[in-house]
Amino acid sequence: MNGFLLATPLLALDAIALDVEATSLDPARARIVEIAAVSIDAGVAGDENAAFRSLVDPGEPIPASATAIHGIDDATARAAPAFAKVWPQVAGFLGERPWIGHSIGYDIALIRAECARAGLPFTSPHALDTRLLAQAVAPRLAAYTLESLCAWLDVQAGPRHSALGDAITAARVFLALAPRLRDRGVRTLGEALRACAAQTQAMESRSLAGWDEGAPPPSAGGAARKAGPDAQAPGAGAYAYRRKVAEAMSAPALVAPADVSLRVALRCMTQAQSSSLFIARTPESPPFAHACGVLTERDAMRALARDDAAALDAPAARYMSAPLHVVAADAPLYVAIGRMTRLRIRHLAVIDAQARVVGALSARDLLGARNSAALALGDAISQALDARAMAAAWSGLPRACASLIADGASGREAAEVVSYEIVALMARAAEVCAAQMEAQGLGPPPCAFAVLALGSAARGESLLAMDQDNALVFETGAPDGPQDRWFAEFGARLAALLHEAGVPLCKGGVMARNPAWRGSLETWRARIAHWTQRASPQDLLSVDAFFDQRFCAGDGALADALQTQARALTRGRAAFAKLLVEASGAHHSGLGLFGRLRAQEGRIDLKRAGLFPIVCMARALALTRGLEAASTRERLTELTAAGGGAQDLEALAEAHGLFLTLILRQQIADLQSGVTPGNSVEIAALTRLERKKLREALSLADETQTLTRDLLFDA
Repeated sequence: MNGFLLATPLLALDAIALDVEATSLDPARARIVEIAAVSIDAGVAGDENAAFRSLVDPGEPIPASATAIHGIDDATARAAPAFAKVWPQVAGFLGERPWIGHSIGYDIALIRAECARAGLPFTSPHALDTRLLAQAVAPRLAAYTLESLCAWLDVQAGPRHSALGDAITAARVFLALAPRLRDRGVRTLGEALRACAAQTQAMESRSLAGWDEGAPPPSAGGAARKAGPDAQAPGAGAYAYRRKVAEAMSAPALVAPADVSLRVALRCMTQAQSSSLFIARTPESPPFAHACGVLTERDAMRALARDDAAALDAPAARYMSAPLHVVAADAPLYVAIGRMTRLRIRHLAVIDAQARVVGALSARDLLGARNSAALALGDAISQALDARAMAAAWSGLPRACASLIADGASGREAAEVVSYEIVALMARAAEVCAAQMEAQGLGPPPCAFAVLALGSAARGESLLAMDQDNALVFETGAPDGPQDRWFAEFGARLAALLHEAGVPLCKGGVMARNPAWRGSLETWRARIAHWTQRASPQDLLSVDAFFDQRFCAGDGALADALQTQARALTRGRAAFAKLLVEASGAHHSGLGLFGRLRAQEGRIDLKRAGLFPIVCMARALALTRGLEAASTRERLTELTAAGGGAQDLEALAEAHGLFLTLILRQQIADLQSGVTPGNSVEIAALTRLERKKLREALSLADETQTLTRDLLFDA
């Protein structure tokens, strides 16, 4: 079974909804007379065409009271096969998917008993009960019958007391409950299983009645010293995760003007030992992707086969492919591999943030990195059309991270992959929202705009417990003007779509749907000027996230302009940096008396006690010195190179990496156990050496405030 099954979002879950009809309501003596199941594929319920249904001969008379409920009498049942013949077909249909049903514990108990009578093997499934889930969502609901839930959720019910009808109804009820569960922080299969188990009073009464609630989720706890059982770590796949497109591409891009002949184009490719040539229709250098096509060796061969020698003197543009298929220079290699595989092509243009062609990537460049593990994430996000498809693509992250950790990668390297995927998800969500608004008659974007990822995603340091941090800048328009109103709707849709796909709303409200985090370029410039020149610590709450930003979607030039302005206004302003650090709040040490690790319920919050003070310090110092580095590691490296506290800064960089690795390892273990990931690490699961290193790292984190004051005083 997939070791990360419990981490699957409910929105993208592959499951079956099941129901049985029987001779009695007492599971100790009831016999099955009908069994049915319907598929739920990637969060979409099937119908009769995606279902299994069979009558079953119970081998004993059916009471009239039972027949009155489900309509199955002795004559009908005698013509049906016995359970022993039906079950292998049912088991083949079910596979290893989790089961969903209304009062599913009753159904499981009956099936287990029938398998025991027939001498057939039975393995307890993971099972979700729609009645228990509804109790978790709405504990004060008057009734939890299937009819009551259909009325409450506005769900169309299938035929009642028909196994197939009840299975289809249970599937519909489950899918209607999923968004309500999400709003209560229950997003994954594992979290839903625990939500069911938390209904202790109902569970106890069912247990006394002989019901079987299926396999419980694994016990929580235990750091993932090794990747989970389903993680793949073959080395070559990890290479594709750990390296960027820019490291494998051919650069600079080989470009020719639009009027070049095929003969000259082939000569250029031969001299450059390149298998492709970009042909630009405009004179910009480097050219923009939308104004280019690509000519490959195969294009040239097809041209010669079709037009013989005459092709050599024809314009090469006649034979090129356009529009270009592109990949970002800062994308991990696995994205390029996935895109080539999906499109069945052998060449990609490599672009920068402004969509200018800066290099070329060929299948030949990727031979060493091509591996099934590298395709675990692939290119699915860029093709997702709705939240369900985004959630399905997003659900591959834990497995990819486990593969990386198992292959010896650091938490920092895995965090770069997670951060890239968050940015990719934001970019795709922005495209989908803009297209929906235009299709619904709200018009296209009224002016150029840029969506920015903020905080840890912008630094390349996001792990598996993240929320939304984003902002939006548009070219022109006053607050609450027509442009701002369009982007307010856009921001609201963007936040809702990301939340539905698996990236929760930011608890601090740092999202483009809120007026404080969107505005025109002029509005943003005024904000930054206020922050840096006249603000107090109270004015700077959550502002620190703005100074870690990364372009996601729209016009990259706007993002660059805003970032340049921010650097210019903060450079050399040590007083502002001190205010920013002060606004971030007091440091909470992870060490107690005699240097012991300070834990709550056996865990220590390494984001609060370790990562946070180092990130704040590196950001403040980078701002005062006008550094362009984005990540904490890069900032500390540049600060070290600039002199001052070099030994301390290098040690802090190592501590920062240790915190990331330990947190990510714990998050992987928690997800495999169906536990919501956080930033706290179980101390008992650490080795003695790891505890020693952790105490040293936390001690360094405790010293950051003093080091920050010293270095800012020198700034």
